[in-house]
Amino acid sequence: MSNIDAILEQIDANLPVSVERFMRFLAFPSISSQPEGKEGIVACAVWLRSELESLGFEARIVRTSGHPVVLGMSRSGSGSPGILLYGHYDVQPVEPLDAWTAPPFEPAFRDEDGLRRIYARGASDSKSQVWSFIEALRAWKDTEGAIPVDVTVLLEGEEETGSPSLPAFVDAYRDELACDVAYISDSDMWSPTRPAITTRLKGLLHEKITIVAPNNDLHSGQFGNVAVNPLRVLTKVLASIHDDHGRVTIDGFYDGVTPLPTELREQWAALPVDEALAGVSVSGGSDEGGYGTIESMWGRPGIDFNGIVGGNTGSGERSVLPSSASARLSFRLVGEQKPEYIRRIFRNFVKGRLPPGCRVEFEGSGGNAAVSVNEDSPYLMATARALDAEWPERTLIKGTGGTVPLVRLLTDRLGVDCIVTGFILADDAIHGPNEHYDVERLRKGTRSWARILSELRDEKRQSP
Repeated sequence: MSNIDAILEQIDANLPVSVERFMRFLAFPSISSQPEGKEGIVACAVWLRSELESLGFEARIVRTSGHPVVLGMSRSGSGSPGILLYGHYDVQPVEPLDAWTAPPFEPAFRDEDGLRRIYARGASDSKSQVWSFIEALRAWKDTEGAIPVDVTVLLEGEEETGSPSLPAFVDAYRDELACDVAYISDSDMWSPTRPAITTRLKGLLHEKITIVAPNNDLHSGQFGNVAVNPLRVLTKVLASIHDDHGRVTIDGFYDGVTPLPTELREQWAALPVDEALAGVSVSGGSDEGGYGTIESMWGRPGIDFNGIVGGNTGSGERSVLPSSASARLSFRLVGEQKPEYIRRIFRNFVKGRLPPGCRVEFEGSGGNAAVSVNEDSPYLMATARALDAEWPERTLIKGTGGTVPLVRLLTDRLGVDCIVTGFILADDAIHGPNEHYDVERLRKGTRSWARILSELRDEKRQSP
């Protein structure tokens, strides 16, 4: 029996104890966005530090300007910086409480569809992801007496609030975080039987625009045909951003957008669209010129309107020309598109469409560029081999329409590739009532991480 087989057997034999400890992890009300969650955050951090110490890690709680980071290190003595494992232990708020079938911090089992599921806040996002790699480390330690590669574990308590303290933390602890490759375990599978590694993540910036008229609110009956209406101006500007095919008309918007590699584009085109949409209808949506649904979702930039406000939004009738109207927009970027450049050309686009007498106010700063992980990385290929060995279907190398700023942060500050993988499913009800995760996925996720550690050990041995 190879040592990986013995480790996998240990994981299976230890599953009841692992699930029991996982339930304890879920019981901490570690809500990062609410003041009353601070006690649960701190208690959870202390518990995680103890768990890492039980594996022989040098572990500590690091204070930040916000919630603490749990930092643990295990060195094999090989001299290699090894791997960084990132996860977050904070969770979303639980409201509305009356929509939960059981208290969100009193984990409960339910047997459904042939699976044993655990219902609790954080069961999927993202305590299950953290617990999977901790238990894989435990299995290696218990079976072999040591973890096969150097490991740094970084557990954050602010992910659900945008990680405001993390950049300063990474800068301050850059030497201790040095590694060959960083893993972000906060991602999804393609399906219950097919794992995935996300290699292309879109960039993001937000803008709010407010069109301001030269008058206060006016009676529309008296002045509707002659005075400027900011809502009309705003909607005309917004409508001009896209042509009839959904292509952005702002000059320069597509600068830096490069075509996908042919092989990757063909792989994405062969995927079942209904699985990618997970029940969402795209009837009536735009088609930017034949790219197809999945490439449009993962590989093309876009601008979306997230909200429009102005004038009478109450329940009663009110004939008014509002003095101002606002819209919020989000910009999803790909390739080499630069957030600051996109913001500048967008603002010039809006200014050039204002009628006399109106002015515009803008709100928005910062933003994140897109990230593409090296798909030829030996660490990525080793991870794919490990996942292929555990799951019945081959690992999908995929993109996402979402943005994970941490990938850019670690890539830029540490100078390493980030591998984004995990075992979340679209129907886990993450961020909603009755969030859940099944025991079988917890088992296979743990086994997957054990295999990844084995592959990385072998990869290190083969490296010159």
